[in-house]
Amino acid sequence: MIGPTLTAWRAERRGKSLDIGRPPEHDLRRIMDAILYVDRTGIPWRYLPHGFAPWETVYGYFATWQKEGAFDRLNGLLRRLVREAEGRDAEPSARVLDAQSIKTSANVPAIGQGIDAGKEIAGRKCYIASTPSACCWPSG
Repeated sequence: MIGPTLTAWRAERRGKSLDIGRPPEHDLRRIMDAILYVDRTGIPWRYLPHGFAPWETVYGYFATWQKEGAFDRLNGLLRRLVREAEGRDAEPSARVLDAQSIKTSANVPAIGQGIDAGKEIAGRKCYIASTPSACCWPSG
């Protein structure tokens, strides 16, 4: 299931590259296996066994795939396939609700702020609703 996604990624990438005639040096499935090995075992990248591609290459692919959203696409594909295999709709219909208390400045009028009694914070409440597969809070 992962193979076609990785092959499509490589084909798209090679279309933009200047070295179109050069054959790929590493099998993308073996690169993914190495990434999964690091994830599963928790070892540092530098300790990747010699049966895999060099750790610098594996980490380079990992960083690129993460930046370009390849893991998100794979996760979405696999989630949809699992849901369909269970006889459910491919896309989830549930939402995750979350709230966050944000402190306000002392200069904010009392009418513009409230109290979070559980946390004893004067400020405002921020709410978010998302699908379970979506990232709830922006990173940064």
